[in-house]
This record gives sequence, C-alpha cells and structure tokens, in this order.
Amino acid sequence: MDLQRVKEILAAENEISVHYHGAPIWIESIDSTSSMAVISPRGTHEERQLVSIDGLDEK
Repeated sequence: MDLQRVKEILAAENEISVHYHGAPIWIESIDSTSSMAVISPRGTHEERQLVSIDGLDEK
C-alpha cells in the first residue's frame, strides 16, 4: 500500500478493511518519513507492532 492511501484510510470517517499478511488490523499511526505504521490486530489495541506500509493490503 502506498503512503497516500494509508493517510486517506486514517482520515476516513468510515471503517476501511486493512490486512497485514492476511490478518485484519487497525492502523494506529504512521511515520511518513520512514513509511512505517504502528498497527494492532482488529479487536484489540494491546499488541501493537511497527511494520512497513508495504505489507498493508486493503481488502
């Protein structure tokens, strides 16, 4: 996924389904300079991880 689309998803009023390696996730935040995102599994915000936005996929 590209950086601009991640920004659009974060700004969207409605929920947009995003996956990381096939698992549904929430995008918590992004770092535009490094193209990294903080994500957590959908349904919980406790297991955060920092990943490259290249691994995100819109379903």
